[in-house]
Amino acid sequence: MEEYFDKNGKQLRNGYTTGSCAAAAAKAAAFMLFTGGRKERISLKTPAGVVLTLPVSDVERNETSVRCSVQKDSGDDPDVTDGILIFAEVSFLPAEAGGEEGQIAIAGGEGIGVVTKPGLDQPVGEAAINSVPRKMIAENVLEVCRLMDYDGSLKVTVSAPEGKKLAEKTFNPRLGIVGGISILGTTGIVEPMSERALVETIRAELRVRKAGGAEYVLLTPGNYGAAFIRDTLHLDPSEAVMTSNFIGDSLGICAELGFKGALLVGHIGKLVKLAGGMMNTHSRYGDCRMEILAAHAAAAGLPAARAAEVLACVSTEEAVRILTDEGVLRQTMAGIADRIAVHMARCFSGDMSTGAIVFTKQHGLLCGTEGAEPLLQKVRAGAEAGTDRAGK
Repeated sequence: MEEYFDKNGKQLRNGYTTGSCAAAAAKAAAFMLFTGGRKERISLKTPAGVVLTLPVSDVERNETSVRCSVQKDSGDDPDVTDGILIFAEVSFLPAEAGGEEGQIAIAGGEGIGVVTKPGLDQPVGEAAINSVPRKMIAENVLEVCRLMDYDGSLKVTVSAPEGKKLAEKTFNPRLGIVGGISILGTTGIVEPMSERALVETIRAELRVRKAGGAEYVLLTPGNYGAAFIRDTLHLDPSEAVMTSNFIGDSLGICAELGFKGALLVGHIGKLVKLAGGMMNTHSRYGDCRMEILAAHAAAAGLPAARAAEVLACVSTEEAVRILTDEGVLRQTMAGIADRIAVHMARCFSGDMSTGAIVFTKQHGLLCGTEGAEPLLQKVRAGAEAGTDRAGK
């Protein structure tokens, strides 16, 4: 049964995760291994409590194993893995091959990535099949074993023939997962444009940085920031973790993971909102850019008529041009930097230092908070140390 939910007035269809596909394929393959029959559809209960009944295809069998696939359906979420086939092969695992009574051994096959950096859900060297999908696979296969009164061991090998190519379009290369996609999912269900999923991706990358020894981290909302980091700060943009609009969540995760400091580099169009206390900068949560700029510019001496022009501006680049023409840009940005610092410190008080650097594409560097320069030097030192470690 298809599930829909309302998002901003639109009815969007849920999908199901690669973890659900792998568990369903493994369950179906186990049934066919024991019975010798064929399964056209298979049902399983997801961690979210939703029961899925999924079609099974591409059945291959021999005396000791059965392999089949389930097609990924991302619903209305624009996921690169939508439509790919997730295969599971279930085979008997004799004691001499390392099998223990009641054990379900899970491995990655073709197109499943391998973890190469610490800090991810799985240890270095393991297949990138996360813990919840592993649990789903094991529980569903064990359910079949109990039905068949089988107390021996089985091996489940998950594969995705298209995975290696598709992985290039995912975050896996940044996370240190090589050779394929990850088998993911905490609920078994894909919610279109899930904010939680995006935040968890940020969390995963920050965990990798922390496990790799980083004490100070560079954050940026997107490609504008990455270009500024490369061209103006002369750092490798891959040093930065992309936060998208989730600046507050990202800073919170940095604090949870125990980073000593976090430096945020971003275009004024997003970071000016932090001066108003907005820690999620998506426009649906508000658009106070011109109001903040106009207020700080007026405090810096901008005439009322010109402040009204700032309020009417469509872009922050245009507003900055007015402030430049009137000679109040430096003082205006100093006030904005102070407020950004106040709100960052208020939200993330404690042992972690925070700072921000604000720029525009046309005018370059606009301002930095009081703690920005020391944090930048710490980030540089960490990047150099990381390069030295990689070269040894």
